[in-house]
Amino acid sequence: MKKSFVSLIILTVLGTAAVAENQVATLRGAEPLDQVGEPPAIPRVINSDIRQVRNYPEQPPVIPHKIDGYQIDTNYNQCMTCHSRAAIEVSQAPMISVTHFMNRDGQFLATASPRRYFCTQCHVSQSEARPLVDNTFVDVDQVLDYLQTLEGEN
Repeated sequence: MKKSFVSLIILTVLGTAAVAENQVATLRGAEPLDQVGEPPAIPRVINSDIRQVRNYPEQPPVIPHKIDGYQIDTNYNQCMTCHSRAAIEVSQAPMISVTHFMNRDGQFLATASPRRYFCTQCHVSQSEARPLVDNTFVDVDQVLDYLQTLEGEN
């Protein structure tokens, strides 16, 4: 009896997987799993140097310029040639946030904290890419406007 029950479960799982393969939308598109499809073109990086609006508090700002070939490793951080405290007067770039000078205990350091040294951990270049999946994200300002509308109706 146990063997037939286990066999039934295995057949059910395999059958469900076969059906799901034909019905689940994936980033692969309609390309079968046993074939290699044509990869999409790499989207063009926006190189405008115009600051982008942040969608929520504490969102790391996006990088508004190309960083192709930038060296960011334990020996050198090319971002700091423009964004360090000493360089901003000449570069006119925004200085890194004061939070980048804090260690994990909240104490301020004279230089950027090692845990905040690798900029591309949090900051990314903006590109002209369409969303991979449908997105229903609502900006915090839209939420606040909606709440004020509701309060006005009451």
